[in-house]
Amino acid sequence: MHVVYRGAVIGDHQSAHRADVLILAITRLATVVILVLLATLLVADAQQPEKTYHVAYLAAAPRFANQAALAWFEQGMRDLGYVQGRNLVLEQRFADGKLERLPMLAKELVRLNPDVIFVSTTPGSLAAKAATATIPIVFVAVADPVGNGLVPSLARPGGNVTGITHIVAELTGKRLELLKEIVPSASRIAVLVNPDDPNGTVQLQNAEAAARALGIQLQPVLTVRSAGDLERAFEAIARSGAGAALRMVDPTGGPLRARTVELAAKHRVPVMFVFREDVEAGGLVAYGASLSVQYRQAATFVAKILRGARPADLPIEQATKFELVVNLKTAKKIGLTIPPAVLLRAEQVID
Repeated sequence: MHVVYRGAVIGDHQSAHRADVLILAITRLATVVILVLLATLLVADAQQPEKTYHVAYLAAAPRFANQAALAWFEQGMRDLGYVQGRNLVLEQRFADGKLERLPMLAKELVRLNPDVIFVSTTPGSLAAKAATATIPIVFVAVADPVGNGLVPSLARPGGNVTGITHIVAELTGKRLELLKEIVPSASRIAVLVNPDDPNGTVQLQNAEAAARALGIQLQPVLTVRSAGDLERAFEAIARSGAGAALRMVDPTGGPLRARTVELAAKHRVPVMFVFREDVEAGGLVAYGASLSVQYRQAATFVAKILRGARPADLPIEQATKFELVVNLKTAKKIGLTIPPAVLLRAEQVID
């Protein structure tokens, strides 16, 4: 009895052991199968082509004057996962300062049927809006999108247009105040403006209101569309006896930056610019919205639209960073002393 019993017990243990071994083998085999399936799925997923998005860029200024702006925008897009050459194609068109070319270039880009049209300046934005009512448009460096008819409201843009406004027109009065503080003896201040840019009229209106309050004459008001106009403008400033000059924002500002700085130094004219880049190039002083921040801001709009947002649902944003930049080297060259109070308020002082 005991032997049989023990044999039965021993047999039971052997059976259990064989069962355990079998279960372990099956478990290992299942694990291997699962891992192989997962690896196959991952490889198949990795081999799926990533969607490529097409963004069209339209600018009024020449290509060389847009290099920095495009770099800021592309960096903003990279930060959001959209990389040129991988999942982003950026079609580019430049009007080379000839605003009359913008409607043709806008239509050319529309025919490419991009996912988004990204456009700088008011003339370019108006041309893009006229060219399409369906393709989403994101603008940047626009002074008065409501006043210029781009959108009916900042909070509810509606339609297919949205973007960033740098409120440069509203800042014109502040720029004039700063210029008067820097050159207190200037009772007459010249204005350099491009009448072809819709922003020119709005900036002038704001400047005139500020000039009345400050007791300043805005004379002469000089047209600048080209380098030749710029030469004649500075000669007119010298003849007029104006104590300083106000450079209005327009698409020729970047392309003519170097020549403007050169002529201002030659004629010893204190010029108030708008952007940091003007002063870094040798200009005396600038006050306005940061261009680099604006272009990165615009990238967030484009990315939202690529992810399914509608322009009509994206309120217009104002520029978020404003800079006062002063160049003491230039001040010294033209024999001007910058008041300490201005230097204390400056974001950057170049010396």
